[in-house]
Amino acid sequence: MGAICVDAGTTVIKAVGYDSDGAELAVARRETRVTRPAPGHAEQDMRAVWEAVVSCVREVAPPDGVDFVAITAQGDGAWLGGSDGEPTGPAILWNDGRAASIVEEWAPLAEPAFRISGSSTASGLPNAILAWLARHDPSRLERSAACLTCGGWIFSRMTGVIAADESDASAPFMDLRERHYSPDLLRFFGISGELLPEIRSERVAGLVSSELGLAAGTPVVMAPYDIVSTALGSGAVSAGQACGILGTTISTEIVLDAPELDGEPIGITIAMPEDRYLRAFPTFAGTEVLQWACRLLGLPGPAALTELAATAPPGAGGLAFLPYLSPAGERAPFLDPQARGSLLGMSVEHGREHVARAVLEGLTLTVQDCLAASGRRPHELRVCGGGAASDVWVQLIADVTGLPVIRSADAEVGARGAYLVGLLATGAVPALAPAATRFVR
Repeated sequence: MGAICVDAGTTVIKAVGYDSDGAELAVARRETRVTRPAPGHAEQDMRAVWEAVVSCVREVAPPDGVDFVAITAQGDGAWLGGSDGEPTGPAILWNDGRAASIVEEWAPLAEPAFRISGSSTASGLPNAILAWLARHDPSRLERSAACLTCGGWIFSRMTGVIAADESDASAPFMDLRERHYSPDLLRFFGISGELLPEIRSERVAGLVSSELGLAAGTPVVMAPYDIVSTALGSGAVSAGQACGILGTTISTEIVLDAPELDGEPIGITIAMPEDRYLRAFPTFAGTEVLQWACRLLGLPGPAALTELAATAPPGAGGLAFLPYLSPAGERAPFLDPQARGSLLGMSVEHGREHVARAVLEGLTLTVQDCLAASGRRPHELRVCGGGAASDVWVQLIADVTGLPVIRSADAEVGARGAYLVGLLATGAVPALAPAATRFVR
C-alpha cells in the first residue's frame, strides 16, 4: 500500500506519501509559528503543531490506507504534557535561550558530562529548560507528567504511548555506552528524572487516534529526530559517511560505529539504529541567517542573496562575517551562550555584494570548522536542506572543505530517512544499508 512519513520541522510541518516502491506520491505542507514572548524565548503552540500534522496526513492519505506511518521531528526542547496527555503550556524549543545563565553555571560539569553522554549542553536542551522552569515556573512542572520532544509528542497523540526514541534521549541524560538514562547525569544537573519518558527500543505502536483518517491499528513508527533521519535519508548510514544539513540549523554529521567520548567536549553524539552513532555539530546558525541578510540588503530571498554573493570576489574584499545571530549564542563548533555576530573589516569600498559574500562565507566556514572539530576526514560530504538548492553555496562548501559534495535528489530527505527506518522497524527490509542503496536518490 505504501507509507506516510511526517517531518515536523520548526517552521514547517510536512507529510510525504510514498507508494509501495518508495516513490514519492504527494507532499503536504503547513507552516507553524514560533513565538518569542520575551527576549531569548522561543516557543510553539503544541496543539497547533498537532493540528498541522493531522491536516497534512489527511491530505496525503490514500483511500486504501498505508502499511505504516513514520514520524521524525525537530529535536531537543521541552514539550511538557499533563497526566491527561494535554499540554501544560507552550513547547519550549531547541533554540530557546532563556536558560543561558544556567548553562554557564554548569561549565565545570561540561567535561565529566560529555564523558558519559558524548554531548555538550546548550540552553535549548531539556536539562537546562527543566532547571529554568524549576526556578522560574515550578507550577508548570507540578502540572506536568512527561517531558517529551516534538516527535514524542506527535507519537503520543497518534498512539497514546508516552516514550522517547533513543536519538531524542541521547542528549543530555543518556549513558551512551549503555543506552539508558544515567543517574550520574541526572545528579549533575539536579533533575529527578520523574518527567523523563521511557526510552523505547521498540519503535512501533498501533494507531489509536481517529483524527488522521487512517485505520485503527496502523503501525506508527517513531523514527529518529530530524538531523538523524536526514542523515539516513541522504544515504549516510555506514561508519565514516558524512552529511551536511543546510537548513534552519547547519548540522555537520559523521556516522560512527562506536561512541567517541574522549575528545573535545563539544557537539553532540546521538544513538542511531543498528547500534551506530551520529557525531553531530548542529549550530544555531543556518538559513535564518540568510533570511536576516536578505532583510538587511532588501533582497527577496536566499536565492537572490547567493546570486549577489557570486558577483563578489572570494574573501569578500576582506570583509568577514561571524554568523552568531541567535539569542542563544552558539553551540557548535564551540559552546558560548553569549556569542554574537559581527561584520568585520567594513569600509566605504564594500557594497551589498561583499556583505552577501561575507555572510555566505561565514556560514560555509562554520561547516569546515565543524568538520575539523569532528577529527574525521570523510571522503565526501552529502548535503541536503533548503540551502543545498544553491549551486553557489554548494560549490563554496566544496572549495572550502576540499571535499566532493553530493546533493540529494530527494527534496524531503528527513522524510526519506524516516521511511527507511519505517521499513526496518516493520520488517520490510533486513538492514538500513540495502534499503539506502535501493531507495535513496
